[in-house]
Amino acid sequence: MDVLKRVPVREQDPKVRATNFEEVCLGYNDEEAKAEAERCLNCKNAQCVKGCPVSIHIPDFIQKVKDGDIKGAADVIGLSSALPAVCGRVCPQETQCEGKCIRGFKGEPISIGKLERYVADWAREHDYVAAKPGKPNGKRVAIVGSGPSGLTCAGDLAKLGYDVTIFEAFHQPGGVLIYGIPEFRLPKDRVVRPEIENVKKLGVKIDTNVIIGRSVTVDELLNEEGFDAVFIGSGAGLPRFMNIPGETANGVYSANEFLTRNNLMKAYREDSDTPIKVGKKVVVVGGGNVAMDAARTALRLGAEVHVVYRRSEEELPARREEVHHAKQEGIIFDLLQNPVEIYTDENDWVKGIKIQRMALGEPDASGRRRPEPIPGDVYDMECDMVIMSLGTSPNPLIKDTTKGLDTNKHGCIIAKEENGETTKQGVYAGGDAVTGAATVILAMGAGKAAAQGIDEYLRNK
Repeated sequence: MDVLKRVPVREQDPKVRATNFEEVCLGYNDEEAKAEAERCLNCKNAQCVKGCPVSIHIPDFIQKVKDGDIKGAADVIGLSSALPAVCGRVCPQETQCEGKCIRGFKGEPISIGKLERYVADWAREHDYVAAKPGKPNGKRVAIVGSGPSGLTCAGDLAKLGYDVTIFEAFHQPGGVLIYGIPEFRLPKDRVVRPEIENVKKLGVKIDTNVIIGRSVTVDELLNEEGFDAVFIGSGAGLPRFMNIPGETANGVYSANEFLTRNNLMKAYREDSDTPIKVGKKVVVVGGGNVAMDAARTALRLGAEVHVVYRRSEEELPARREEVHHAKQEGIIFDLLQNPVEIYTDENDWVKGIKIQRMALGEPDASGRRRPEPIPGDVYDMECDMVIMSLGTSPNPLIKDTTKGLDTNKHGCIIAKEENGETTKQGVYAGGDAVTGAATVILAMGAGKAAAQGIDEYLRNK
């Protein structure tokens, strides 16, 4: 065995998986996981832990895998993470734990994410729940939103003995894990719902179809419903658009709407109550993970799919793995190109998109080279559906109905990074509601920090 190279992970054949919604990556078996774990150097000053937003004791759990003690590995992960099977699948490990792996300096880093997934899948298959509820302390905490930050905050508080209730606006809990990330990346019945059930086994209650700011306000939760603190993890579900001509035409979707219909409402099925018209040729505007998810979903529904992005491949913000999988499956990338107009037929349905070719100039505030239009270099691309994947911002409903809760110019709740404390006493916040659209694991890290902040606040109150 070459210790400098990873044990490869099995995947569905690209031509086959491009026609189904089954999981792309098949994960490690027992033999493969043990072989990959053997590559770990078990560093004393583990840089990988510093790269993990929820501070999983990575060398410790990998050592348990080496020893064949998978239950022990699950116990180690369970100390830090409420959603290991999710994180093992969707975390950007290449820029976090694996990006800091010492083994990666002279070879390939340890496949930490795939090993985490292996352990979490073993625990689910053996009906093993590592975390246990704490002794009740008589304090009640309300959580707004059942996405990754809310579930993490709720789980950590339950382990400390708090009486926790999550309020979810949709009819199913899970937030972006359910409505945003496609089935082929994150299976709902096999992965997401069992992990939500594990949080509920800690005593956490989840009330669905409750819109905070409409059904009940944050102030009412504190002043009338008897909660001692509130955590806001409501995400960032308000889509952004380009404000170009034709953007309101039939056949133009936000990636949020497209993915929500397909994931949560099963719009890809003929018997769905919320069908979605998928064109023969679809243009996805944007280059992030959500754009890849939308493009790969449209492809599976039978469309020819083009990803139009105004920078080069080097600047694509999506995970390398997602871009690689998209290319394998047949997604066409039209880079250094930017839409300037959507044109329609006589019934106001999308007929095509006018595209401006771009060149990269000097770096902007993000450190990436700024795309600049090439004068006169514009062309038309026929298509019958356009999906805008340009980022999202928080819905202003909670801010507008909560006294003393400050937000920044982007509509994000102002909260301290170290503990989630907001400008309103007893109210904490984290995840996309604070940062704008980011990753699942960063939202989890914020939920974890807020749980510690809430615990400290209520113990000292």
